[in-house]
Amino acid sequence: MQMTTRVNEAYRILRDPVQRAKHLLERNGVDVAFETDTQMPTDFLLQQLETREELEGAIGRKDAAFLDALKGRLALQKKSLEAAIGESIDARNDHAGAKDLVRRLMFLQKIDQEIDAAFEAIE
Repeated sequence: MQMTTRVNEAYRILRDPVQRAKHLLERNGVDVAFETDTQMPTDFLLQQLETREELEGAIGRKDAAFLDALKGRLALQKKSLEAAIGESIDARNDHAGAKDLVRRLMFLQKIDQEIDAAFEAIE
């Protein structure tokens, strides 16, 4: 039973890009400390604020088409970040750089979840 639990936990980590990257960073001695390290580039944070404002506007208008477009745009950003994380970890062995990219991906993943919730709210 314990082995099944461990296999399920490993599958959960490997399936989620953020969890997988966090695990790889931790295995390579990088303290992820995402909860306490809150510094992010200003331009990225401003972009996230704009995205959240767009999301709130779409919810207010009950605009499912806009939510679809926003989700698509977010998917492209996430895919780009996932590729950059892979490049940083695998090709350049730049774990510190990957840490910042993973933090950005976490932001995008959170907004993606909020978009999913918005779809439910407007239906």
